[in-house]
Amino acid sequence: MSPTVFRVLMGAVVMLAIALSSVTIWHQAIAQGQEAKRYVYKVVDVPADNTSMQTILNEYGAAGWELIVVGMGDMTAPRLVFKK
Repeated sequence: MSPTVFRVLMGAVVMLAIALSSVTIWHQAIAQGQEAKRYVYKVVDVPADNTSMQTILNEYGAAGWELIVVGMGDMTAPRLVFKK
């Protein structure tokens, strides 16, 4: 076998190995992404003043809650939706 043919074959083997390892990594990433994520949600109505809202946001944030929505509950007080 000539050195040129050998290099071409070795290059093909290396490329095939890289392609197969990439497919394996991609498959593992897809499988991990399909795991069911479970969240707990909490809806909190707060007084409309900034101090009360900041206090509640800080308390829930410190407890690991993430603010995802701010709405106007009964149009007089903000409604905060958290998830954890």
